Order: sequence, then C-alpha cells, then structure tokens
Amino acid sequence: MDTRVEKTLEKRKKGYNCAQAVACTYCDMVGVDEKTMFQMTEALGAGLAGSMQGPCGAVAAACVLASVKGSTGNLEAPDSTKATYKLSGKILEKFAEKNQSVLCKELKGVGTGKVLRSCPGCIQDAAELVEEVLFNA
Repeated sequence: MDTRVEKTLEKRKKGYNCAQAVACTYCDMVGVDEKTMFQMTEALGAGLAGSMQGPCGAVAAACVLASVKGSTGNLEAPDSTKATYKLSGKILEKFAEKNQSVLCKELKGVGTGKVLRSCPGCIQDAAELVEEVLFNA
C-alpha cells in the first residue's frame, strides 16, 4: 500500500476537521463512501464536538476505521467486539506511547501550557497508525 499520510494533511488544509481528514482518506479501504464517512465523523473533531474534552479527533477516527474494518456487522449475535477493541486498543496504545496522551486538551497543552503535539502532527501519527495497524503497510 502506498502511504496516504500526505492526503490526510491535504484534507485538513481543505477544511476537514482532524477526524474527517483521517477517516475520509481511508474510507474506501473499509467500504464506506467519503460523504457518509465525512458526516459520521464530523462531531469527533477537536476532542469531540469542539470541546477538547475527549480524545483527539484524529485518533478517534482511526478507531472508527478499526470498527468498520473489524466488525462483522452481525446484528443478531454480535461477535466481533473483542477483536475490534483489540485493534482500536493497539492504535490508542501506540498513539499514547508516541504523544504521552490521547486527550485533545492534553495534546494541545490546555491548562499546562505544554503542547505535546500539533493537530497536523496528530493527524500524521493517526494516519501512520491506520496504515500500520489496520492495513499492515
């Protein structure tokens, strides 16, 4: 697989939020059209609903991709939750290892004044993890 990391950054420059930039770059690889993925991840930007209180939108989007990729979609007998949690957990763990946190406000230094990672940096890291963990690039 050719890397798509630069495409995520281009989407961010175009106005996509952090979550949309990551999710929409790889949506074709999990069978979701870009408009649907754009809509599904809109509220995930800036630490959930622009609040900075939740996880980084870029890493949240990587987990959305893990969900779509890992889920069997078995509505009658959900059977893929543990495997999907494992994929998402690996992404979260590696992101936190690299950046010391997965929380938007901590990454941006809100309250501490110490910025751990920029938004473009978080997007890049999340995209690299999508490629590594989900698509073994």
